[in-house]
Amino acid sequence: MESKDIIERVIGYSDKEMYEYCLLLDSVINATIIKDVKVGNKKEKMEVFKYDTDKDTKNRISNSIKHYAKLMGEKGLSFRDYQLDIIDRGSECINKHGFVYLAMEVRTGKTLTSLGICRKIGSKSVLFVTKKKAISSIENDYALLSPSYSIDVINYESLHTIAGTKNWDAIIIDEAHSLGALPKPSARAIAVADIIKKNKPKVILLSGTPTPESYGQMYHQVYGIPGNPFKEYKTFYKFAADYVDVKQKKVNSMFINDYSHGKESILNEMKPYTISYTQQEAGFESKIKEEILYCSLKPSTYNMIKRLKNDLVIQGKEEVILADTSVKLMTKLHQMYSGTVKFESGKSMVIDTTKAEFIKENFEGCKIGIFYKFKEEYEALKQVFGDELTTELDEFNNSWKNIALQIVSGREGISLRLAEYLVYYNIDFSATSYWQSRDRMTTKERKENTIYWVFSKDGIEDKIYKAVSDKKDYTVNHFKKDLLSL
Repeated sequence: MESKDIIERVIGYSDKEMYEYCLLLDSVINATIIKDVKVGNKKEKMEVFKYDTDKDTKNRISNSIKHYAKLMGEKGLSFRDYQLDIIDRGSECINKHGFVYLAMEVRTGKTLTSLGICRKIGSKSVLFVTKKKAISSIENDYALLSPSYSIDVINYESLHTIAGTKNWDAIIIDEAHSLGALPKPSARAIAVADIIKKNKPKVILLSGTPTPESYGQMYHQVYGIPGNPFKEYKTFYKFAADYVDVKQKKVNSMFINDYSHGKESILNEMKPYTISYTQQEAGFESKIKEEILYCSLKPSTYNMIKRLKNDLVIQGKEEVILADTSVKLMTKLHQMYSGTVKFESGKSMVIDTTKAEFIKENFEGCKIGIFYKFKEEYEALKQVFGDELTTELDEFNNSWKNIALQIVSGREGISLRLAEYLVYYNIDFSATSYWQSRDRMTTKERKENTIYWVFSKDGIEDKIYKAVSDKKDYTVNHFKKDLLSL
């Protein structure tokens, strides 16, 4: 690569500082805005680049990131001792069985370790399947390691666009537990299984929580891998006959099979293929401190909530809020206690920005990560924070902006180590979301993390928090019991 193709070193800057400087430039030129764009005879809101940057400049910045990352790697990008041990053991396992499951807790370096295994086993072409928010950090790890193999990093939702375009000899499945639907395989589990069938690659599965809700979730994570220990069971139902304590549960006056009670023998069968590693083993000493902050919503919001609980319907001039079932009432109240609502038409609306205003006022001057539940909550945050808010990890890491992430998409695969605090605008019904998202700031060097929950006074959030912090999902049965006190 010629010198004219890269950005010259700033006097006094190290390779790392130049690498970070180039990343900052990259985040600037790739910044986007929502703009009215003419499509045919009408205008539509579309996401477009904020700045019109020429192709040569974009290429120069991209080349510079790779150049300085390579220099950093040549000068000693090193694995920790435990990672080197896992790379050795993982390589042995994958060469013997065709796959390995790295059950490494968050922040212990699963991504880099998996890339190291691919290098150790001599991979030529690697496919890394992950969540969209994690793509940039994985590409950065790859650039820093600078291995000889090529890599394609793609999110699950876009996997169909790349299937069949290349032949990969190794595939890394990030957050593998997300494939573990019961009792039928999810679309993403089927897509991953199809790619494995066509390419016959070595497979590395990654997760800090392999079976967050049931041991039975392991089946669809590995069922597409030829050498998996359950290969003789062609369907989950045949597998369940031996490995699941199938029970009955009542749903809407009907009894259906409950497959969530997987037996511990599932984990025993997976032991030869699994390498586990905890934060404690890695030397992490950080503690998570949680605080709950309460704010009072507008009187008009409380009046709407009271009316919905009493009448189960609110008829407006153009829209209707309907809560004719327990599930719908639970969802509508969950939305409204945080200042938004989704109408029967499918449209959503911000009805109260109190929570967003409370967060801005109480965390002014702090660099924070904000987790929200419903999409419309982001609009409330945007109304209050304006340009002080981003949804892009690179921009958050390289600017003064705060970041807002939806809980489900942001709970896995990313690091918010630069955040001073995590602030929850709302809380998810899922215990998995609670335990995974709250650990996004943890690093080996950080001794204490503080996260804040912003709950509405007299709201539903306290009830949900009590359930999920006890490792239980908040269900409609919980809600029916809690309804009298709301």
